[in-house]
This record gives sequence, C-alpha cells and structure tokens, in this order.
Amino acid sequence: MAADGVPPVPELRQRSTRNPISGPLLDQVFGRGLAALGLVFGLQAVPFALGQQASMQPVWAWIISLAIFGGILATCATGVVMRGVEITAAFFAISFLVALITWPLAVQDPAVVQPQVPWLWYLVTVATSAAAIAFSRWVATGYLLIAPLVYGLIRLTPSGGGASPLRAALDGSYSVILGGAVLILIILLRQASTSVDQAQGTAVARYSGAIREHATEVERVQVDAIVHDSVLTTFLSAARAFSPEEKALATTMARNAMAHLTSAASATPFDESSTSLESMRERIGVFIDNLGAEVEVRAKGLDGHVIPAPAAEALYSAAVQAIVNSVQHAGGPEVSRWVSLNWAAEGVAVDVGDTGPGFNPSSVPGERLGVRVSITERLSNAGGEAVIHTKMGSGTVISLTWPRRTPAEPAVATSISEDVA
Repeated sequence: MAADGVPPVPELRQRSTRNPISGPLLDQVFGRGLAALGLVFGLQAVPFALGQQASMQPVWAWIISLAIFGGILATCATGVVMRGVEITAAFFAISFLVALITWPLAVQDPAVVQPQVPWLWYLVTVATSAAAIAFSRWVATGYLLIAPLVYGLIRLTPSGGGASPLRAALDGSYSVILGGAVLILIILLRQASTSVDQAQGTAVARYSGAIREHATEVERVQVDAIVHDSVLTTFLSAARAFSPEEKALATTMARNAMAHLTSAASATPFDESSTSLESMRERIGVFIDNLGAEVEVRAKGLDGHVIPAPAAEALYSAAVQAIVNSVQHAGGPEVSRWVSLNWAAEGVAVDVGDTGPGFNPSSVPGERLGVRVSITERLSNAGGEAVIHTKMGSGTVISLTWPRRTPAEPAVATSISEDVA
C-alpha cells in the first residue's frame, strides 16, 4: 500500500562486490608469484647443486637438497590450490636459513677454496620473499637483513669461494636490495588492501543503515496516513452513527481500515542485509534455554549459508511461536520436543515437533492467532510457507520452509495435515 506523499523506495543499481585489491586476492597473487619465483630460480640452482654435490657431506647434501627443493615444490602446489601457502613459505625460509648457516660444516674439506659460489646463492631472493609472505613485518625485515649477512660472511670463507670483502659485500647488498623491494611491495599492498576492506565494510554498513532508515520512514508515513486518514475517520463515523445506514457505513469503513492495517503489517520492509543460519540456530538455542523447556536442537548443513534478514527473522519468530505452542498445549515433561534446522536444495527447512496428543487445525478458534498469524502469515509474508503435520494421538510437526516451494514441488505431509501457508 502506498500513501500519498510517501517518497518511493529508490531503485538500487546492481553493485559489483568484487574488490580489486582485497586481502584474499592479494594473498592469491603473492602465493602464485612466490611459486613462479621459486620454480624459476630453483631450476637455475639445480645444475649448480648437482655439480657441488661431490664436495658436500652426503647426509647434509641429501637432507638440505630435499628440504630446499621439496619446499619449492610444496610452495608451487600450495600456490596453485591456495591452501597452506604461509606454512610452506615459512618452511622454505627456515630450511634455507639453516642450510646457509650450516654450509661451512657441510663442506668435506673447508680449507679447499670452492671454484663456484654456493648454489644457495640463487635462492636468497626466493627465501626473503617467502619470509615476507609467511612472517610478520618485523620478523620478515629481520630475516631480510640476517640471510644476506650470513651469506656474505660465508662468501669470505674458503668453503664459500673465498671472495674478497668487496665481492661479498656486493653479493649481500644485492640480496638486501632485491629482497627489500619485494618486502616493501608486499607491505604496501597489504596495507592498501586492509584500508580498502575497512572502507568497503564501513560503506556497506552505512548503506544498509540508510536503507533501513528509509524503509522505516516509509513505513512510518504509511502507518500515519492510515491512522489519520482511515482509523480516526472510522472512529468518528462510528461515534456519530445512529441510523442503520450510518452504522452500515461505519462498519464498512472499519473493515477497510482493518484491511489497510493488515496490508501495512504484511509488507516486509526493504532490507538487503543477511543473517547466517548458524546465528539463527544459536538464537533459538538461547530462547530454549531461557524458556526452561527440554527441547532438542538438531542442525545439518548450516555452515557458510546465509539468508535475507527478514526471512531469518520470520523463521525464527515462527519457530519460537511453535515451541511455545508445544510447551503450552502438548503436555508436560513426558513429551519429547525437538527443533531441526537443515539446508538442502538452496533452501532452509525448520521443523518443530513433539510427541504430544496432536490436534485438529480446523478446530482452532478464530481468535487464537498463534498459528494463523504468528506462524503462517508471518512466514508467508517473508516468502516462505508453513505446513502442519498432525493427527490426534500422534504428535505434531510444524514444517517451516524458505523459500516457498514452487507449485511443481508441493509440500506433502505423511499424516493428516493442513497446508496453512
């Protein structure tokens, strides 16, 4: 129903929910970038590792080679599937640092000057990049300084090639500069993604709040219009009605006013927020605890599923009313009661049942609004449906489903039932 002068609900444009520099997207880029970097430099280091294998202690050579190159392969695998990237990156960074520190002890004759640079040199940048991804900012910065420093000191020894101090300093500086560039890039992008995520979350929260305020204002104006233009006029007409014609007119006006109020109450306010099914289950559990009744709560397949907030509120309120009805009318502690929540076929089903005496839905008095209004109409207004499965002496199950089933998939009761949606 729309009253005169009520501002229309603004038409909302479809908005893209994709954040171009979101945290998860950056993690994916970092993980796959590290996998590509490790694969390229790892292939470059393989010939040198095989060539220097004869001068190494066999046990050390095999263990370190398996750890280093196995870490690279693990990083490639996790970078593709995007699971466990930080763990494999941390393993590779630690394995590389251990191999670097123990290099002088691993050479069979440390007094002999190695003709080539240690093959670990080709993986320094990969190790510092892995540390930047796996560790915090300060730990990664420390790793960036320690790893090249250790390599520079090893280059001064015969086992590291006996390089001059200038050459060792240049090699270490090159590693620090290249690794520092990668670290700074990762830090800056992560800070930017965090800021964008926070700004987007704030904008969505403000937008949802504005929409709710607008819907509330529209509903308030509608109700005011009904009360002032219809209800009060009806009261005045009824107070002044003396003749049969005036009384009939007042009766008609009262019926129209009630119809207007019912239409306004059935209109679901515009709200594009959502509620998780797990939170709805928790709310039902809290209500049952406060109610003090023995009601078993069962749940299946709820993880990760959300539904619109109005639908969740309607399901929750209808389930609560069904529980209250069962406690009040189905018997005492000897009666078993349960609530089951299930997600299947892109919809949610909530069953509230008991083993009480059952009842005849058609015999419920018209002034009793618990089933007809609190359960049925509320859920129907939200796009769902309610079905009562009951038979005298066989208990009662009230099935609440959202969204409403299509005509091709009618709700079928297994006992005497009434579709009250």
